[in-house]
Formats: sequence, structure tokens, C-alpha cells
Amino acid sequence: MSVVGFHPVDDALHGTVAVPGSKSVSNRALVCASLAGGSSTITGLADGDDTTRMVIGLGVLGADIGHEGTTALVRAGIRPERRGEVTIDAGLAGTTSRFLTAVAALRGSATVVTGAPSLRNRPMAELHDLLRQMGADVSSIDGRLPVTVSRGALFVADSTDDEATRSAAPIVLHARGDVSSQFVSAVMMIAPLCGGVVVRLSGDVVSRSYLSMTSDVMRAFGVSCRMSSEEILVPHGAYRGTDFVVDADWSSASYPFAAVAIVGGTVRVDGLRASSSQPEAGFAAVLERMGCQVNADERGVVVSRDGAHALCGIDVDMSEMSDLVPTLAVLGASAVGTTRIRGVGFIRAKESDRLGDLATELRACGTDVVVEDDGLTIHPGPMRSATLRTHHDHRLAMSLALLSLRTKGITVDDPRVVAKSWPTFWEAMRVGLRLRTVS
Repeated sequence: MSVVGFHPVDDALHGTVAVPGSKSVSNRALVCASLAGGSSTITGLADGDDTTRMVIGLGVLGADIGHEGTTALVRAGIRPERRGEVTIDAGLAGTTSRFLTAVAALRGSATVVTGAPSLRNRPMAELHDLLRQMGADVSSIDGRLPVTVSRGALFVADSTDDEATRSAAPIVLHARGDVSSQFVSAVMMIAPLCGGVVVRLSGDVVSRSYLSMTSDVMRAFGVSCRMSSEEILVPHGAYRGTDFVVDADWSSASYPFAAVAIVGGTVRVDGLRASSSQPEAGFAAVLERMGCQVNADERGVVVSRDGAHALCGIDVDMSEMSDLVPTLAVLGASAVGTTRIRGVGFIRAKESDRLGDLATELRACGTDVVVEDDGLTIHPGPMRSATLRTHHDHRLAMSLALLSLRTKGITVDDPRVVAKSWPTFWEAMRVGLRLRTVS
């Protein structure tokens, strides 16, 4: 079994770490570009497996995409008229599988979307229901992958038509607010080609800021949505090709920021925007509450912590940046005082059970963790060495590895799982912060 950790650090860390582009923004931009008339160039793309799977999947649906490194040239969009059943393997990429299921609903012929075993266990029934409400034919067992989808009675306009050619009222969809925002984002992005939709949200809406991100990316490609607390209106219309720049990924940046928060020192991440549409940009305020200093300039963001001042536990609602719960949990385990993470009961159905599995691994190295209905309560204690399981989850791997910066003998298994979002994570941390790894 392959295991990796970092050598413990005695002195403050200083450096600059290069992080990939935002995976969330990258996938939305690729979808919009592949639904557009005209060509698009997307630069700064995330370089992980999720993005690669998205490019390949859109190609299966007929898009003509040249992809090299962090740049994609979308020369032509998908071809809904293409006949014959096709299959898309999303691997472990949850966002990719959900977005491509919606895009595949534009085709007259059947598309099968499947993935790795752990992805096939993740619930997607709400997305399938939304697509059925729009008129698509959707067939799955228990609302999970594999799913077979085709256009059915769904109206699909010509994606090159610049005028609203359908006078009928938009389709009204009813969606629960307490499930993954990716389901709503998926139907938002195909809606302009389907006569438009009104999505009515019921209950508490989790990760609302991701819906705003979707709207922002759609606007960049020529379609403007109207959003309120209970309703989203997506008009009928046409996307237009454009040149789009993906900003650096706040989720990835959380790991070098957390390293400095744990050990002390200063780290810069270039390409980050404090005003980013990424909800995880709110992590800057979380770091400040814990005792770090955060400064943004035209190049990026700098985080520092004076080692003479303790890292402090906090009570925080993480519902709008739930991907960073593992990062914050590791900070809580390294802080003084209790940390309470709230508002994230829904992350049990991520790549892993990001409450139960995370708590199990933190307990394995000496931290007292209570799993609550909506999050975690973390009581830090003396750390001990352990080999921690990643549960096939890239975010658990990158966050739990940071515990080794202070405690000898902590390693994580399956270190290659980071390829899902940041294939060069280990090298980037070694080079940028002059860390040494142990295996």
C-alpha cells in the first residue's frame, strides 16, 4: 500500500504555491462553450481528472474540443442530432456526471452515463426528476448511475439561433433546496436551449452561491438569469462563443493556506481573486477569525500567521463552502479550543461520507470528534502517529496530510487520489513551501 505524508516542520513556512484553476468554474465554462454557437477559448482550466472527464464526455456528445494543458479550444458545440446510443464514463467525477446527464437530455438518441463504483453509489434522483419535469426520458435504478437519458418530449431549439423563437411560457420546475445545487445548475445550463425554465426552490437552499456561480458563467457566454431567494428564471436564448479565463481555485488554495495556519509563516497564491464567484473565497474570513492575516492584491492572495499567537477554534456555518469542511476540520484539530462546523449535513453523500469518514480518521490520530446532524464538533487533543484512510476522496487526502506537518508518523493512504482535482498537489507543496514528503 502506498502512503505519503510530510516531514514535521519546526520553523515557519514561507513561499508561493501554484494552484490549479477552479474545477467548478472550469466545468461550467466547458458546458456553456459546448452549447454555444461559435468557438470559445477557455484558459486557466483545472488540470484534474474531473476536467479531463468533462472534455472527453462533451466530445462523446459531439463537441469539437482541442484540449492541451490548461487551455481548451471549443471549435464547435455538441450535436444533438447525432444518432446512435453513446456511453460516457465519468469515473469519480460527480459534477461531470450530473452536468453531462443534463446535456445528454438534449439528444434524440440515448446516452448512458456511468462511473466508478463509489460514484454509482451517490444519489442523483432529484436531477433525474427535474429532467423528467422538462420532458426528457430518464431511466435509472434507484436514482443512481448508470442512467440512460434522451430528449423524449423535451423541446430543444437550434443552438445557433440568436433569437428567442419560442413564444410559449418557460417550463416551471419544482426543486428541493436542501439537495445538491449541482442538480439545479445542470438544468439551468441547458434551459436556454429548451425554451427557458423557472426553477422554484422549496425549503432551505444549500450552496446557493454555487447557483450564483452558474449564473455568472452563463452570463459570460451571453445568457442572463434572474435569481431571487425562492425562484430562478432562465430565459430562452442562445449562448455565444467567447474567450473565458478561469480564475485560480480557492478550494485548492485552502491547503497551502491551512499549512501556514497550522505551522505559522506566510504563503502567497497567485491568480486568486478576493471578489471571485467561487463560494470558497469566503474561507479568507474563516482564516481571519482563527487568527490569520489575509491580504489580497492584483496578483493574488497572501495568508500569514504569527507563530507567537495561537490558532483559535471557531463556530462557523460552512454550508456555502462545504468542500472546505475537511480543511477546516484539520485546522480545528490543530487549534486551541473547540471548533464547531455547522450547516453541512448534506456532505455525507460526497466522494466519501465527509462527516463520518472524516471524524473516523481524525479520531485515529488523537482528536475527539462528535458527529452532529448538521456537522462536526472538534475538541483538539495530543496528536499521535497513524496511517489515515482517504476513502477515495481527494479532499480528505489533501487535508489530512497537513496533520503530518506537526506530528511525526502521520501518513495518508492512496495519495494518488488527489489526481481528481490537483494531480501535482504533492509536488506543488514540496516546491512552493519547501516541504519534504515521507512515504
